[in-house]
Amino acid sequence: MANLVTSSWRERLQVLLQRRGIRYLIVGGTVYIFELIIIIVAQKFGASPTLSVAISFTIGLVISFFLQKLFSFRDKRMHHKILIPQAVAVGLLVIWNFCFTIGLTRLLQDVLPPTVTRTIALGITVIWNYYLYKTRIFTPSERS
Repeated sequence: MANLVTSSWRERLQVLLQRRGIRYLIVGGTVYIFELIIIIVAQKFGASPTLSVAISFTIGLVISFFLQKLFSFRDKRMHHKILIPQAVAVGLLVIWNFCFTIGLTRLLQDVLPPTVTRTIALGITVIWNYYLYKTRIFTPSERS
């Protein structure tokens, strides 16, 4: 009976992991938790809050890029002629997301707390990042 339950659970997990969007959300959530751990550890080693966030953001960005590319979107191409434009595109997207988040926070600062506006901005950027990763950055038409 236990094998049946375990087998059924594994099959459901495998079906879920076939969905690119599910893999995308798993990577994003996992990297977010990893970044929080880095912040805590960096502060325990004496880093300031600002430096801790900067360190976690940088490490998280690099790890997220490769996990999204390789795991979520299954884009295994690693030649520099492909990798560099993808990294630049993601970098520009990060800058845009940052500006959007700051702008939305400023626009709504008198009616919503920053934690709420950050959460709204995060939800919006997750959606358009997924779309851009899927259709422009890690595009299937470029795959060899």
